[in-house]
Amino acid sequence: MKTIKNKISLNLNNDAKVPVTGFIAPIEYTQYNFHEKWDALINLRVAEPEKQYSTSIFCDFLPKEAVPVGTSWEIEHAGVLALLKQLHPESHLDMHVNSGDSCGLWACLRAYNDEFADIVFRIHAEFKLENGWFTPSQFAGHLVIDRTNERVAFFQMHVPKDTLNFDTWWNKTGGSDDSQWSTDIGFCPQIELRAGTEDVLQNTEFTESITHAAAAHKLIRCFYKSQQINWVSLEEALEMAPAEQKPIHAISIDGPLADESC
Repeated sequence: MKTIKNKISLNLNNDAKVPVTGFIAPIEYTQYNFHEKWDALINLRVAEPEKQYSTSIFCDFLPKEAVPVGTSWEIEHAGVLALLKQLHPESHLDMHVNSGDSCGLWACLRAYNDEFADIVFRIHAEFKLENGWFTPSQFAGHLVIDRTNERVAFFQMHVPKDTLNFDTWWNKTGGSDDSQWSTDIGFCPQIELRAGTEDVLQNTEFTESITHAAAAHKLIRCFYKSQQINWVSLEEALEMAPAEQKPIHAISIDGPLADESC
């Protein structure tokens, strides 16, 4: 455990084992009822409900050097992909449809004290299904490190429970004809990997920290250039435009700009 000028180095004991539990609940909704017509969605379940990992897998989430709170860094692929395969054997980090800035794996140091460090992360990945693809909105999560014992105190990687939290692409004929691809959007109540107990940080006072919202904002800016724009509501724009002598640029969209469920 080391702290240098408000920067901390994060380490794990590679000899330890971490039991991870996986969950995929039945899909509750899709706009065009793919979850009632497509066997791959009907039968989508976690590949391995329980699995033991070497702590070295989680070292891929750590920064290579000492960092201060609020710093973001890219996560190594190998450990993440090994974990995702517990959910589905055909997990992929290279998105089959990539708009240019949607791929990636990023983490941020949210908080620390002498005992714990709280890392939050965001990962974009998808599952290759029979005759199609399943693309979650994102995998969000926490990695809490016990700094004294250099062990994983808590780990969670999950798809947030938004109203719509995944996309699907289905080739109904199973052939190579691109015209046969259809898309749908839907909701799954639980896609998650978990280790340890979430209350490990309950009532913890940190030496330094940023809010969960601030950390999430730092991460989302790593993925989408659109999040670097200072968006305002139409009402605010109508007040600001005359005062600043600037035109109004209005955008109408039918999906989110901030995740992959669009």
